[in-house]
Amino acid sequence: MHELRYRQVHLDFHTSEKIPGIGAEFDADEFVQRLQRAHVNSVTLFSRCHHGWIYHETRFPNKHPHLTCDLLALQIEACHRHDIRCPIYITVGWDEYMARTHPEWLEVDVSGKRVGPPPLQPGWHKHCFASPYIDYVIEQTDEVLQRFGDEVDGIFFDIIFQNEVFSVWALQEFEQQGWDPADPKAQQAMRDLLVNRTKERLASAVRARNKRCTIFFNAGHINPSIRPSLHTYTHLELESLPSGGWGYAHFPITVRYARTLGLDCLGMTGKFAVSWGHFNSYKPKAALEYECFQMLALGAKCSIGDQLHPSGRLDPATYDLIGSVYSQVEEREEWCIGAKPVVEIGVFNVEAIQPQHVRIPPANLGAYRILQEGRHQFDFIDGESDWSRYRVVILPDEVALNNALTQKAQAYLDTGGALLCTGRSGLREDGSGFALSAFPAVYEGDLPYAPDFVRPFGALAEGVADTQYVMYLRGQKVSPAEGAEVLGEIWEPYFNRTYQHFCSHAHTPAARRSELPAALSKGRVVYLAHPVFSTFAQYGMTFYKQLVLNALKMLLPNPLVIADAPTTLQVTWNRQPEQNRSVVHLLHYIPERRTLAADYLEDVIPLYNVSLRLRTGAPKRAYLAPQREEIPFQTEGEYLCVTVPEVCGHQMVVLEE
Repeated sequence: MHELRYRQVHLDFHTSEKIPGIGAEFDADEFVQRLQRAHVNSVTLFSRCHHGWIYHETRFPNKHPHLTCDLLALQIEACHRHDIRCPIYITVGWDEYMARTHPEWLEVDVSGKRVGPPPLQPGWHKHCFASPYIDYVIEQTDEVLQRFGDEVDGIFFDIIFQNEVFSVWALQEFEQQGWDPADPKAQQAMRDLLVNRTKERLASAVRARNKRCTIFFNAGHINPSIRPSLHTYTHLELESLPSGGWGYAHFPITVRYARTLGLDCLGMTGKFAVSWGHFNSYKPKAALEYECFQMLALGAKCSIGDQLHPSGRLDPATYDLIGSVYSQVEEREEWCIGAKPVVEIGVFNVEAIQPQHVRIPPANLGAYRILQEGRHQFDFIDGESDWSRYRVVILPDEVALNNALTQKAQAYLDTGGALLCTGRSGLREDGSGFALSAFPAVYEGDLPYAPDFVRPFGALAEGVADTQYVMYLRGQKVSPAEGAEVLGEIWEPYFNRTYQHFCSHAHTPAARRSELPAALSKGRVVYLAHPVFSTFAQYGMTFYKQLVLNALKMLLPNPLVIADAPTTLQVTWNRQPEQNRSVVHLLHYIPERRTLAADYLEDVIPLYNVSLRLRTGAPKRAYLAPQREEIPFQTEGEYLCVTVPEVCGHQMVVLEE
């Protein structure tokens, strides 16, 4: 199996049949030279695009009508002559040629409407995976594998998701399975069945011809629903263009889950200022640096998206930009090869327990922001993860426990683990009460007021003013379990805000102290009655962050990393076991909301004399990378103390053991 390379380009080529001269200006030497000057060592090239056109000689009728050469074959030959890998792209879910030729193969929604834009609007039409369309995809894939043989480095299958399941083909599947198509749970089960079966069929078709090439199925997101089909993948590619709808939080959240699944990970951003298909659109160098260096810091290889001009020529400005970043990635690779994250907190990924219609559930977003800004080292995990790797597991806001999760959580506590639960987390699935016998709270239902107010005390009050803080999202009404310690109290407003009685512009002020606890601890479990992570994600008040960090300090008084620096500094700790060294990545880039639609990053603001405390023994040597400059260190108790003279965007601190 091929090892994933660090400096990849995903070269889109979705090209209309209305454009002439496809590949007419392709020059193999120029093509490769531009890739090489940009330090690119792997490029994903197109067999068939979303328009449905094929870009090489084929027995199928949908070769692009204006293709002037055997483009894919020429690209592969040129790249392989210079040791550039080239996985092959094949669209699956979207194919406009087949949508016109076989409209009966399209997805159909519950109203009987075919999925896609209206007749006079541009856009993609989505195919139903229950239809014979998948037979065609397999036949076309098989032709690629036969045609290119051992030259096939990999296959990238795109648009591997199913939305609507009411086509005649899908309804037949419901009948065969004995499922009710009106049942939302059955609809989701059908989506899963069709997607996973499609992956199985495509992977089998690839392996029938090629035992060694890489295989990836892209759906624009990686979440726990991938587990049943994980064996069909050789690696994971995380499509995540911050300005293209994913945002800057999507990749670091998703990779912190994906990297726990045992497969090599590749991060995918784009060179575009906005998103895919934006020709002559360039993001600032600082943004591309941040996105690629963050991939390295989180244990992933790098892929930058581009789109080839219909003429077949690569845009020089694009590859100057990519090269300016990939030259730096190449300098850093030796400190990234084989790196494993050093972590001590596992955050339960709420996508594991309920279907999500957004890429980032608020509970996940809030947990990511709080832990990153607190410089904690963490993964996102699910019920199949090994919880014993973590000193603390967080169940954020809405993690109800079925029997299997209850047993796992109890076993984790029995072996010395610690839990932080918030909101409805820890409840039984039926909501009848908390599932764990060691839980510090007794469940009594929802709190009567929202918003209400919290006044923390004791260990939870460190660093916050002695007052009541508004909790915008409704919490849970609980009473202390036997032996529990109360760490905060709830204050109630005069009344809930309605049309009949309201006060001021937003919500009613605090009126009285209730007898209800806002926070409880018992043994190795801390419980906060409100959905603090979702509240922080939505409202951002720093009190919510401090509340969580204080709770974590109770369970984790000696965290892996302590940094004297602004919260904008990201600290990520990896270890290279074969090299017997640790590598601590420091990232300081600050995305800003400068546009109506997305965050923007243009400037690098350096930090000086950053003080780090790392819970580890004294190394034989400490130095900065890639500069290879020695830095002094000292030990204080269980911590190693170093001062990093400057962090200008990205800096690595290497500790040789």
